[in-house]
Amino acid sequence: MDSKEQWQNNLKMLRFRKDKFFKSNDDSPIPIDQRERFDGLEYYEPNYDLRFILELDELENKEPIEVNDSAGNIRDMLIWGAFHFQVDGTDCTLQAYKSRVGENRLFIPYKDETNEEETYGAGRYIDLYEEKDHTEDGKWILDFNYSTLPWCAYNENYACPYVPPTNWLDAKIKAGEKNYSFEKLS
Repeated sequence: MDSKEQWQNNLKMLRFRKDKFFKSNDDSPIPIDQRERFDGLEYYEPNYDLRFILELDELENKEPIEVNDSAGNIRDMLIWGAFHFQVDGTDCTLQAYKSRVGENRLFIPYKDETNEEETYGAGRYIDLYEEKDHTEDGKWILDFNYSTLPWCAYNENYACPYVPPTNWLDAKIKAGEKNYSFEKLS
């Protein structure tokens, strides 16, 4: 398990790499005409209290769900299970999804009380991978500091899954990426 200092350094390095990718990579969602002025994303300060080690209440029989996306498509996913935790005394539950059986990624889209004002109105995402976020004792590291905006927040050419209402939290998650402002590039 990483020390708090190592965790913070890893988070800073990931953010640095993401900003570099967004500024210069051909696959960046930042529109080409804005990349020269792009000087990085805005993030909440790292908050170790919004990093949880949790058991996934995995469903024995995975339930299919249809999730609409920003382009009007329907995406078929499986409800894989749910995480239960508390933020500032508020009980929270987030469902975790997979696109198919055998996928090694859990997709956790969510909305919280920071949407619209501080973070993207349509919500944020967390991806968990078995090789890095699954502990030896079978738990998962659900770290909201790694919350990202969907790529459609940066560019309307991307189609992003909407957050199912079951993953709307009645808590403020002040961690991860903040709203992206095109005005600051002007």
